[in-house]
Amino acid sequence: MSKNHASRPAPSAPPEDLPALAPHDAVRRWDAVVVGGGTAGLSAALMLGRARRRVLVIDEGLPRNRFAAHMHGVLGHDGTNPLDLLVAGRGEVARYGVRVVRGSVSRVERQADEVRLTTADDVEIVARAIVVATGMRDGLPDLPGLAERWGSGVLHCPYCHGWEVRGRRLGVLATSALALHQVQLVRQWSDQVTLLDAGLGPLDDATRDRLRSRGIEIVTDRPVEVLGDDGTVTGVRTEGGTVVPLDAIFVASAPHPHEELLAPLHLERDETPFGSVLAVDASGRTSDERVWAVGNVSAPMANVPMAASAGAMAGAALNMALVTEDFDQAEAATAHEHGSDGRAGADPVAFWEQRYAGSAPIWSGRPNASLVTAVEELSPGRALDRGCGEGGDAIRLASRGWDVTAVDLSPTAVERATEAAARAGVPSERLRWVVADLATWRDDATYDLVSACFLQSPVTLDRTAVLRRAAARLAPGGRLVVVSHAAPPPWSEPVAHNGHLFLAPEQEVEALGLAPSRWQVETARVVARRATAPDGTAATLDDSVVVLRRR
Repeated sequence: MSKNHASRPAPSAPPEDLPALAPHDAVRRWDAVVVGGGTAGLSAALMLGRARRRVLVIDEGLPRNRFAAHMHGVLGHDGTNPLDLLVAGRGEVARYGVRVVRGSVSRVERQADEVRLTTADDVEIVARAIVVATGMRDGLPDLPGLAERWGSGVLHCPYCHGWEVRGRRLGVLATSALALHQVQLVRQWSDQVTLLDAGLGPLDDATRDRLRSRGIEIVTDRPVEVLGDDGTVTGVRTEGGTVVPLDAIFVASAPHPHEELLAPLHLERDETPFGSVLAVDASGRTSDERVWAVGNVSAPMANVPMAASAGAMAGAALNMALVTEDFDQAEAATAHEHGSDGRAGADPVAFWEQRYAGSAPIWSGRPNASLVTAVEELSPGRALDRGCGEGGDAIRLASRGWDVTAVDLSPTAVERATEAAARAGVPSERLRWVVADLATWRDDATYDLVSACFLQSPVTLDRTAVLRRAAARLAPGGRLVVVSHAAPPPWSEPVAHNGHLFLAPEQEVEALGLAPSRWQVETARVVARRATAPDGTAATLDDSVVVLRRR
């Protein structure tokens, strides 16, 4: 019978408090989410951050080795408190833009080309791929006095702790045949070693003679209590009342990987001497191409340097998988950007995400002047901004008292918009950011204003259908404001607009096909505005501005 070692007071996580998940964390589509901020997880995050990936680390703050005051066999850090290593690691990954937050993930699911994670607080996070580095807990024999001394007088790894108890009286608690391997290993650190039968059963003559050949004492009277003061061990009491004097006890714990969150994925497994574990390749990739598992969650015997190595390998492999995917998507978008009939044929979600993610901010961040003019006399209410891009219009509305829902199909655009709103000091309760395909997203709310500025795309996007669905959400008296290009920029080449229609305001109204008995046209005109051409010269652009009021 085994149990968790939770009966011993658990040391706290690294001293500084981690921030909680923020609303904008759930808006982003992360390149990678790392679940678990121990050695393996932070090593993966470090590699991904240095590769300029958008990375979120969700850490529960309970690393497996938190019960040990020092770690050993870690080159350059021998004797360091393992929690100090994590504090340093968090600082290192932060330099590369990696965000580390406190929390736990209860469920992981796959949907199309992304991974969806649900936290214990029912917050949903979306990522292109994940690294699971949740570690494990050690199941210990149900022996009084054992769990309380775990990590001090009760040890599991002679490579990690053998030097510190070298030459002393060492016991090995034998609960299975694996203890026969462990007791021979422990003998390297001391010539005073005792094998304690805690369920192993009788030994054959050859095994008994082998152990005794190196001076290992065998106690068959079953242990019933570990003795000692505070975290120290002084001996073991047996069923017969005998006290076996000892200075430390080694025990092979039963590994219980924290993998419950992955149950919905039905990942392949391997059978090992330590039990069934997640099957992974050399990079830590599981049978799901978007899920990596590293550290003790997939390798129960891995120590700190092994976990760090596995995390680094997984981070590099995950980045290369995303690099390949980025090229595949860009190639497909380029090859299919224009169909045989002149209409764009690429997936608009992939196209626009590639457009935003592949460059610095595209727009100025200023709100559209025509929209500002159209709504300046309106009383603030609820607003819906379709195709919000990097957020200039939505931020302007929210800063003027509107409660805004802003939707765009590019995670990068929405991420930039969220950050811009935070910089502008707009109260988060006034802005709801949504990443969704404009062609399919729907909600049941009603609005006083629906705006769509430059909802025009070089790849197929049924903007008329998008605008009609948005208009249906307007309350009586609400306005639909549509601003679009009435003509191509004067500096552009005509071929760049092959197949693209620049509608006059009257054509825009006609295309929407909204019943005149229910809609009043308040504005339908072309508005000229000043602009700056790519070469820095002054220019003028013509915008089509349409404002419809629901009767």
